[in-house]
Amino acid sequence: MSSQKSVFLFLSASVYHSGHIRIIDRAAGLGELTVALLSDKGEDEFGIRPTVPFEERARLLRTLKGVSDVIEATSLDCTSELRALRPDVVAHGDDWKIGRLAPVRAKTLETLAEWGGELVEFPYTSDLYSPQLIDDDQRSLRVMSMPEMRRPRLREMLASYDRPIRVMEAHNGLTGLIVEKAEVEVGGEKRSFDAIWVSSLTDSTAKGKPDTELVDNTSRLDTIEQIMEVTTKPIILDGDSGGLVEHFQYLVATLERIGVSAVIIEDKVGLKRNSLFGLAGGQDQDDIPHFCEKITAGKKVQKTHDFLIIARIESLILEKGMDDALERARAYVRAGADAIMIHSRRKEPDEVAEFCRLFKAEFPDVPVVVVPTSYNHVPESELGAYGADIVIHANHLIRSAFPAMQRTAESILENGCSLAADEYCMPIKEILTLIPAASD
Repeated sequence: MSSQKSVFLFLSASVYHSGHIRIIDRAAGLGELTVALLSDKGEDEFGIRPTVPFEERARLLRTLKGVSDVIEATSLDCTSELRALRPDVVAHGDDWKIGRLAPVRAKTLETLAEWGGELVEFPYTSDLYSPQLIDDDQRSLRVMSMPEMRRPRLREMLASYDRPIRVMEAHNGLTGLIVEKAEVEVGGEKRSFDAIWVSSLTDSTAKGKPDTELVDNTSRLDTIEQIMEVTTKPIILDGDSGGLVEHFQYLVATLERIGVSAVIIEDKVGLKRNSLFGLAGGQDQDDIPHFCEKITAGKKVQKTHDFLIIARIESLILEKGMDDALERARAYVRAGADAIMIHSRRKEPDEVAEFCRLFKAEFPDVPVVVVPTSYNHVPESELGAYGADIVIHANHLIRSAFPAMQRTAESILENGCSLAADEYCMPIKEILTLIPAASD
């Protein structure tokens, strides 16, 4: 039996930097070190985006000198893990003496007192934001934006989250930054967006063109590139109908290669009209065998398991009924669709809720995507209770930007100067701080 003291260290380590290495080295110097690493779910509850899944973070930790074991901590409160291990020493930085983690520290001390354990606190790394460490973090973020790191994260979120994945549209680099950085705190819980939706509607509108698949894939890919350059979150592309089967195969191969996580294609044919026009849009639905052929063809060209092809069903939009929607959903899943998007233009979520209930009874493990544009009074938590796994807020940034820009332009024309327009504008310094500085 080892004569060394047993040492317990709790870490989140969503992105590793040299501060983590320092505390691991110091904790390992006290004895045989077990690291309790916060799970993906725990990170999410703490308001940290689990950009690297638990198994990868744990695998890296196990390679570090001085780490004897790595266990999973499901929450910030490690009482159960502490009681199971009964360590001689708990090591931690002294930054938790005040602030949000102070109650966790107090509970840790109470738990250690049960067997006479000791708390050792190291001075918080005072130079955590030194230029060198900032460079380390920037390098980590650049790594997280690489295709092989970004592409699988949507599928990983679907496997680990017990709430709907929260997705917001972006149509250029600036809006991508807004989605990447937006964060609020509600009742002690930090909330941010999990993924980015690149909509054909907002992309076309931002280019001043109609949403009729007029903007070709080359232009769409340029928009994705702008967003990818300044973000790390997974990206879902609105692929419209997917085009010809042969063309869709090339699109899938390209999207997978550059690091997009998913494409959603809708079962419509002919000149595209926005679904919210319903029957007035004069749109036709694809036949089931042809759309299934497109899904299967797309799956065949994939090189990895990471990429998702999501089939969007227009049956409820076109008033063809629930039976038609479910028949198509079954066929699309059999053809290889990784998830189903069900769309509705009704102002109440009843038919979406019914679809989710019936579909999930048959396919409990197949994710369902909803876009609550018309029933936007329904909170994400309620949609999740219905069975929705992904909630897309599909066009709100461009819809909010247009009236603000229009008011600004009209104000300058009316007043002959821009002073009155200041109330519609953020200070230029805030714009400059939003845009990341170039790094070596």
